[in-house]
Amino acid sequence: MSNSSVRRYAERSFNELRKIKATFNSFGYASGSVLFEMGRTKVLCAVSMQHKVPPFLRGKKKGWLTAEYAMLPTSTGVRTQRESSTMKKNGRSVEISRLIGRSLRTIVDFNLLGERTIIVDCDVLQADGGTRTACITGASLALRIAVNKWLQDKTLRSDILTGSVAALSVGWLQGQALLDLDFSEDSKADADFNIVMTKAGNLVEFQGAVEGSTLSWDQFEQVRSLAAFGVNSLFEECQKLVEINLARREQYKNQANKKSAGTSLFSLQNRNQSR
Repeated sequence: MSNSSVRRYAERSFNELRKIKATFNSFGYASGSVLFEMGRTKVLCAVSMQHKVPPFLRGKKKGWLTAEYAMLPTSTGVRTQRESSTMKKNGRSVEISRLIGRSLRTIVDFNLLGERTIIVDCDVLQADGGTRTACITGASLALRIAVNKWLQDKTLRSDILTGSVAALSVGWLQGQALLDLDFSEDSKADADFNIVMTKAGNLVEFQGAVEGSTLSWDQFEQVRSLAAFGVNSLFEECQKLVEINLARREQYKNQANKKSAGTSLFSLQNRNQSR
């Protein structure tokens, strides 16, 4: 991998991810939720469950997972009209919803889920390129949180997840493969690809096309190699975010226990003094 000749926002190198941030349990009512940020792209992913399945699965003792993707009206520079006001579904939103669902279904054991349906809602709060890939990564994190909750409250008897998935975009711009495109790069790229992979390194989906130019197989190999490298780096960054979240939760729990213990001792002292 060579150094990039393309000047990127925040002086990123050609193989560098945008800054990643995750806020866990953003919704109080969702079983699992994550506000996931990649650079200036922000998506909110929430996971819930229904105790029923689509008609084609009734009586088969297997579950299902479906996803919905939408962009909020002011997530882009030009306001996006709500689908509810047009009374029809946006073709792009439908296609991305199906991509998210396909990607997450590869890591769920539906025989262990029973006749239940997992619903994944992904809403784009702010778009700056890579919204579909950010939704897949954020939704995978939210799904893990939800499954942990269902195991804890005995909704599930065993872990239904067989792994995790993450996704990134890779483009070809000015004779160079670039990782994790923002909107300014995506709009000028000669080729744009989205890759979805499991943490085990297996390919889930690779989609993309060229515009106004073609790629040689050698150039495509550079794109493929960079994509695999990038997704592996993304998994590492996500793991760090999960560990930080767990550490904070443990710290909060310890502080709450100390506060509770202190209050109990104070109450005991008051009772002794009042005798």
